[in-house]
Amino acid sequence: MRSITEKLIKYTKFKEQSPFLINCMSIIHNKKAFHDYFIEEKYEAGIVLEGWEVKAIRAGRVQLKEAYIIIRNGELYLIGCHISPLKTASTHILPDPVRTRKLLLHLEEIKRLIGKIERAGYTLIPLDMHYKTGRIKLEIGLAKGKKQHDKRETEKQKEWERERQRLIRAK
Repeated sequence: MRSITEKLIKYTKFKEQSPFLINCMSIIHNKKAFHDYFIEEKYEAGIVLEGWEVKAIRAGRVQLKEAYIIIRNGELYLIGCHISPLKTASTHILPDPVRTRKLLLHLEEIKRLIGKIERAGYTLIPLDMHYKTGRIKLEIGLAKGKKQHDKRETEKQKEWERERQRLIRAK
């Protein structure tokens, strides 16, 4: 009989890409971020959520495609993350699907990120939302934007890798 962590590792989609996702189960992955940006470093942050948001995320009603992270007053905030409310879970309140959500990181990590963003022209992008020990965590990446020719080059590399795998299987 397998342990629960072995099952989680088996069913995690993107466990090879990040050290944070080894014992976690991915909820949503931001593929557009890897297409538009070079990811330099990755951090794991907690999210301040309301009850209806947790229920909606567990139901898979979250979108990170247009989301980004800003720094305001020495704190990180997630902007543009759309969480569609469930009709049954949010009957007594008026939910705001795209409200600004605070991210939780250690002070040293926030200071390090502020220095890199102000000095080197980086930005913060949400990469992956996942469960870790019963909590919902957000993996954020310190990223630098790609130019159009970089995006084409990345696409060519992916196509070549697919073609190479087909040739290896055909032999």
